[in-house]
Amino acid sequence: MLEIILLYVAALVVGFSKGGLASAAAIAVPMLSLFMNPVTAAATLLPVFVATDWIGVWLYRKHYSRRNLTILVPAILLGVAIATVITPYTPEWALLLFTGAIGLWYVGRNWLRRAPAPQTQADVGAGVFWGTITGIASFITHSGAPPAQAYLLPQKLPKLEFAGTIAIAFAIGNLVKLPAYWSIGQFDGLRWGLIAGLCVAGIIGTFGGRWLTARLPDALYKRVIEVLLFVLSLVLLVKGGSALWG
Repeated sequence: MLEIILLYVAALVVGFSKGGLASAAAIAVPMLSLFMNPVTAAATLLPVFVATDWIGVWLYRKHYSRRNLTILVPAILLGVAIATVITPYTPEWALLLFTGAIGLWYVGRNWLRRAPAPQTQADVGAGVFWGTITGIASFITHSGAPPAQAYLLPQKLPKLEFAGTIAIAFAIGNLVKLPAYWSIGQFDGLRWGLIAGLCVAGIIGTFGGRWLTARLPDALYKRVIEVLLFVLSLVLLVKGGSALWG
């Protein structure tokens, strides 16, 4: 029963993320990995990600950065393609440590900076690099938020535009992951009746996340995202370190 409750909590967290609290979803797989195989956890939640993604796209259909999507989406798809090939050979701890380090580096740099951070632009080189890392990390652990935010947050986009860009980019990336997951057998043996219920919970969470995003002041919204990113990064580092040291 506790496992079922945690699965539904994870689905709600995914929904809140797709509603605008962008870092929250990547906490879901590490949380479920406390009692189930990380690969099974990722495969179980992928349909929830896909279902809530497209609710998020509809909610933010008028708020997104076209240039950032033009840069990020092909790079994320490249990352998914790379991850499909390397997943059977790459230790999970390596990606967990790398992804967590990216998030911690970004948040630490912002919090320790004495002067206000300069605003960046949608640069092709940076976008391709971070987008590819996003696709790889998202495929293996659904933790693509830290690298994506390391690229987008310094641009200081309006909060709805930031949330919409994240929602659309990950919606496309997660949809492409479906045939990739199927091709390497990650959907074998899943409980699809349970997954259908998780999708409903995720959709409810999406509307809750959108409600919160619309009402949080910009400065508070940015701080909430950074705190979530910090917590997530620590979770990933602890999990990756534990796996590395046995």
